[in-house]
Amino acid sequence: MRVLTVNVVEELIAGPKETGLTAIDKRPQGGRVLVGTLGLAGDQVCDTKNHGGPDQALYAYAEEDAQWWAGELTRDIPTGLFGENLRTEGLDVNGALLGEVWRIGDEVEVMVRAPRVPCITFQHRMDLPRWVKRFHQANRPGAYLKVLKTGTIGADDRIEILSRPNHEVTVADMFAGQDSAKMQRMLDTDVDLVDEIRGIAHRIAARA
Repeated sequence: MRVLTVNVVEELIAGPKETGLTAIDKRPQGGRVLVGTLGLAGDQVCDTKNHGGPDQALYAYAEEDAQWWAGELTRDIPTGLFGENLRTEGLDVNGALLGEVWRIGDEVEVMVRAPRVPCITFQHRMDLPRWVKRFHQANRPGAYLKVLKTGTIGADDRIEILSRPNHEVTVADMFAGQDSAKMQRMLDTDVDLVDEIRGIAHRIAARA
């Protein structure tokens, strides 16, 4: 399991007129990149109301899922196209449990916090009809990560799973939001959850 590329914003580009400029255009960096509690050095967030903050410090997307999309869309999905900070290889990002902790390289530790929720900026970036719905249906969202230990990361850094919480809710499960029993079992544990995720889990669990 490793990092293929570490990506930061290349330049701010025009997004949908409702949102103005966007920092979704990420490109791979050479050398090592400093990781702080709010993300990568040199990166940027424009829509701070809906993006960024400690619980969305990094966005990871798997090369395996990018290749799946390449087949579905019959086009390349170059690293950074989805706005991801980390393109990974050999790691089931969507199968990661909420609250799971990874070590990246020798220094950095991160916690899996939430699935990525597609937005109008992502739709504009892809320029495909009904992209948000299609992304939802595919259930390959990638994961937002919280930085627990800062340091530097770079391409080819090893990713190691340090701990997994005692529940069954994966990134993909949370994104699909269908299994009320799984959600309740997660809520019954002491796993650290983002407030918004906890609220959604409560609503799903209440359907049982």
